[in-house]
Amino acid sequence: MSHYHDVTAVLIDIEAFMRQIGCWDPVAPAPEALRSEQPFSVDTLNFAQWLQFVFIPKMHFLVEQRVGLPTACGIAPMAEEYFRGQQLPVTGLLTVLKEMDRLLGGKA
Repeated sequence: MSHYHDVTAVLIDIEAFMRQIGCWDPVAPAPEALRSEQPFSVDTLNFAQWLQFVFIPKMHFLVEQRVGLPTACGIAPMAEEYFRGQQLPVTGLLTVLKEMDRLLGGKA
């Protein structure tokens, strides 16, 4: 159970950092954009939207249902690439994304 608690805490931190740096969108994308089958929904969403509207809700659902969590995750490298060159204070966000990768068995 502690693992679910740890994942939930990191999800809360991800949202908090996204809000802090202004990457939390108050408006959801069109439903069609959420049905992408591409990794990170790269064809329909930017990375921050994917985190907010796909990853975070899906992970909360898995935790609430107490079902198996992914055993590999690699979102921190994608975040580093997405935020590269942007003038945003993303250090805290990258740190918690690396923690999520670690919790889910990915390489951080």
